[in-house]
Amino acid sequence: MGQTRRGVLAAAGSVAAASTSSSVFAGWEPAQRYPDPAVEILDPSLTKYRLALTSVERLGTGVHWAEGPVWFGDRRMLLFSDVPSNRIIKWDEDIGQLSVFRKPSNYANGNTRDRQGWLLTCEHQPRRITRTKYDGSITVILDQFEGKPLNSPNDIVCKSDGTIWFSDPAFGPNPYEAMAKPELPGNVYCIDPNTKQATAVHRERDSTVRRKKRSGGN
Repeated sequence: MGQTRRGVLAAAGSVAAASTSSSVFAGWEPAQRYPDPAVEILDPSLTKYRLALTSVERLGTGVHWAEGPVWFGDRRMLLFSDVPSNRIIKWDEDIGQLSVFRKPSNYANGNTRDRQGWLLTCEHQPRRITRTKYDGSITVILDQFEGKPLNSPNDIVCKSDGTIWFSDPAFGPNPYEAMAKPELPGNVYCIDPNTKQATAVHRERDSTVRRKKRSGGN
């Protein structure tokens, strides 16, 4: 089996200081021809979505661990989390520069937009999902399930019907990303926008049972 995420995190910690300098990207060069050879299509069904006359661009450097990119086309900006630095970074398309959008960010990880266009964020430190409106006000969407705090909300997406889906893995304590000891299985949740109630649509223990059955266990 390939390297675990725990191992990746440990390796990331060892190179965090180096990643703040341009030397990490010293081997990268912009494409000299189209289509960009840096873009590799792994699934043929996605070929139709590739824009042949575009290329990979480097927007900036100096982040430790970039996660959760979300595009605001109406504001011509890209937001993404720099998790261990406890901040959300903004890239402004008009001036082509990076700046700090929010610090501290509560060790934000995944980000997306809801159907109103507002920012939804997974926050590791307070173990919660939040919504940020255009005026900057922040509302907690969910911070517990079945009476227990969430583990470390990670990836998030909002469906066309307004339901909010996010993963909450049970990685365990990790100071690099401010993750605490898990009190729940590593579940995937869906939040109903009308009732505000969360449902575990995939429970970690369910997959454990399936693995045991496939392997012939009891």
